Amino acid sequence: MAEQLPLEIPADPKLAQNITHFARALRKAGLPIGPGRVVDAIRAVQAAGFTRKQDFYWTLHACFVNRPEHRTVFAQIFRLYWRDPRYLEHMMSMMLPAIRGVQEERMAEAGEKRAAEALLDGVERDEPKGAEQEGESEIEIDATQTASSEERLRSLDFEQMSTAETAQAKRILARLQLPVDPIASRRGQASHLGQRIDRARTLRAAMRQGGEMRQIALVKPKPRWPNLIALCDISGSMSQYSRIILHFLHTVSNAKGAGWAKVHAFTFGTRLTNITRHLHQRDVDAALAAAGAEAQDWEGGTRIGECLHQFNRDWSRRVMGQGAVVLLITDGLERGDPDLLEKEIERLHLSARRLIWLNPLLRWDGFAPKAQGVATMLPHVDSFRAGHSIASLEDLAAVISRPDDHGEKARLMAALSQ
Repeated sequence: MAEQLPLEIPADPKLAQNITHFARALRKAGLPIGPGRVVDAIRAVQAAGFTRKQDFYWTLHACFVNRPEHRTVFAQIFRLYWRDPRYLEHMMSMMLPAIRGVQEERMAEAGEKRAAEALLDGVERDEPKGAEQEGESEIEIDATQTASSEERLRSLDFEQMSTAETAQAKRILARLQLPVDPIASRRGQASHLGQRIDRARTLRAAMRQGGEMRQIALVKPKPRWPNLIALCDISGSMSQYSRIILHFLHTVSNAKGAGWAKVHAFTFGTRLTNITRHLHQRDVDAALAAAGAEAQDWEGGTRIGECLHQFNRDWSRRVMGQGAVVLLITDGLERGDPDLLEKEIERLHLSARRLIWLNPLLRWDGFAPKAQGVATMLPHVDSFRAGHSIASLEDLAAVISRPDDHGEKARLMAALSQ
């Protein structure tokens, strides 16, 4: 049996201890880190040296990060733990809104709340002094109208959620349904309340009765269910939204009695990836892990026009039958050719029964179609809706079968024409 090499501690013993604590914070934030990786990280730092912060960052990054979705959380925790001690005070203040002073007037960036939550887990924080300690009169607050935590969570931006809030949001979305009304087809089925005469059945019945027509057979249109096509942007600006929306699409794919004939899902960033077969797995974690492994362009760039061209060329005729409804989940921040984008989004619109665009940027009250990609795509969609929270997906479920729903399209088209 080979002799195990002893772990050599760096010259400063506190560095190994700090790397261990740093790894513990990463684990609390959701990164799969065990003791073996911590040992490898300490050895790697010893081999690479500790002279430049950039080298130190990438050494730990190579040891602790092996999935694209963990990069943002790692970067924020590294920033808090190693480089900006005052920022930890800001995050503590953000998590305790009653404390004033160091909190800045801004929302937390992606991963910051989870990073602070992991670092502050188990840390005792001083509560603000009560009014009785300062000799002031006690102020009573009526909290009867305060929204419940679940109600607050429904309107919270996916990107601002902590690890616990994200897990709770996924549980809520696992109960959410996306029902759709059937489409009347040209085929008919027998019905006493039918709208058309079934000539063939009527004549056959008359022949069996000696040529006398005693009863007229009626038919009504036979209902059929449309396909649902989801095109989900997984570029850097959309990654957090896409992960949670894919959880929702997994629920829709495996729901019984929802009405959809088939649910097809594609991811795109710099290339198009079909993840439909992965979403059909019962276990949501295994399904999304397999989908993430196949889509190699997570948190990359955005080439919407090229990816739509690939979909229209390779997949449109296969999956767009039966009056398909298309969900396009993207912020519309295109980096490619705008002429190609306009051509392909128009072709997609003509192929779909309805094209619904979910854009998380609509969470901003002052949103305007100033980006070239947004202005190019907006005229070619049927409905333009927000897609940044549980509430926005609940609204989608309520209106997806309404052809008269256009969301925010009319308002933004008016702003675009000015």
